[in-house]
Amino acid sequence: MMMRKIPIIAVVPVGIFLTFAGFFLAGMLRENPDALPSTLTGSIAPPVTSPALPGYPAFDSAALKAPGVKLVNFWASWCAPCRAEHPTLTALAASGIPVYGVNYRDDPKNAVAFLKELGNPYSGVVTDAQARAAIDWGVYGVPETFVIDSEGRIVLRFAGPVVQRSLKSTVQPAIDKAR
Repeated sequence: MMMRKIPIIAVVPVGIFLTFAGFFLAGMLRENPDALPSTLTGSIAPPVTSPALPGYPAFDSAALKAPGVKLVNFWASWCAPCRAEHPTLTALAASGIPVYGVNYRDDPKNAVAFLKELGNPYSGVVTDAQARAAIDWGVYGVPETFVIDSEGRIVLRFAGPVVQRSLKSTVQPAIDKAR
């Protein structure tokens, strides 16, 4: 009995389909398919060497290793979700959690105007005009917030605005864990 060879043209589409189906299934099986993974979780936070936003105190790596939990928030004045999360960050700062800001790819004048209009929740704020700090931290875009523990380790990377719902469901449990 002679076996017929299956033409390669018939195998390629099936192989492509199976590959995409595998990626889709892997994405669906993740705990939170919307979350962006971070290779820095559990690692010491990258060094902070960016200059201060004019008229505001800076912060450095030593501040991130100080006792207690703290947040590092990447933001910009042109970012609408950053405006939406600002009251939550202000409330966290008022509750005693230091919040440090990294102003991402922004005109310093606009950043200062943003903080004057909405208030300043940041214990220190630096500028990242060339996005070098953002690259070091693995930031995809703004806003992104990192929860840091007493040893300067990243406990959580949260992409998106920290609003009441995300604070309760994701950020607050990470803050509690960092304590």
